[in-house]
Amino acid sequence: MSATEYIKYHGLLLPLEAHTTESLEYAQNFCVEDTDVFAITYPKSGTSWMQEILPLVLNGGDLTPIHTIPNWERVPWLEEKQLAWVVDKLASPRALVSHFPYSLMPPSFCASKAKVIYVMRNPKDIMVSSYYFHQMASFLEDPGTFDEFMDKFLEGKVMFGKWTDHVKSWRNSELGDRIMYITYEEMVQDLPASLRHISDFLGCNLTEEVIQKIAEHCSFKSMQNNNMSNFSLIPKVYMDSDKSPFLRKGIAGDWKNHFSSEQLTRFTSVISKELEGESFSLPWSLD
Repeated sequence: MSATEYIKYHGLLLPLEAHTTESLEYAQNFCVEDTDVFAITYPKSGTSWMQEILPLVLNGGDLTPIHTIPNWERVPWLEEKQLAWVVDKLASPRALVSHFPYSLMPPSFCASKAKVIYVMRNPKDIMVSSYYFHQMASFLEDPGTFDEFMDKFLEGKVMFGKWTDHVKSWRNSELGDRIMYITYEEMVQDLPASLRHISDFLGCNLTEEVIQKIAEHCSFKSMQNNNMSNFSLIPKVYMDSDKSPFLRKGIAGDWKNHFSSEQLTRFTSVISKELEGESFSLPWSLD
């Protein structure tokens, strides 16, 4: 890994393409408003999906933003350099996404009433998705073989560090009714039910008709065909969709097509050990 590809921030590796010392400082000094809504994810856990869902839930199903504004401007990352450029265009209530662990959230976040939706995904599927993403994104290092990449993933030598650290930081954040936990798998299984849950949590009181409309426009197929959502606007030099499409499958359980039984045992044993003694349990079996 060359030093030019990543920036190290509080021990975490962040891709230099989107993060700078200035953008990270900007995030720390960012003034969070009480009405802000954050979708927090470990990378490859459904971030783009939340960038599609949140504006529609918050604006009562008006499709304008998802058809006219690229998702990274519509729901920007707290930690990326894009935020400073688009922050003045964000309508209130603002929706933002972040891959930060809880400890790196700005002081104004902790002092605010801003709400958080934390999306968890089966780490085996995250790793598979991340492996393909590393193949197509020129700003990330080459992942090597699947087995080599698994070692890096388990050691936290990937962007934003260890999955277990990220989950622990948010599951133990004690934000009370300011945080809602949902899984990628729940959203895949029953998107309208997940949207109702999100709508209730955010106090949006959407009608069933609006819920169904949002579900239809946030389906994997709709997003795959939407240039504002599928990252096709990003130049090929940064993301080469010929190597692997950014929105690859949008399913749960694809890990079964990739893991050998030996890899599964190794993966499960490391993750289980790191979560030993935690007060929360995972919503999926790791085996």
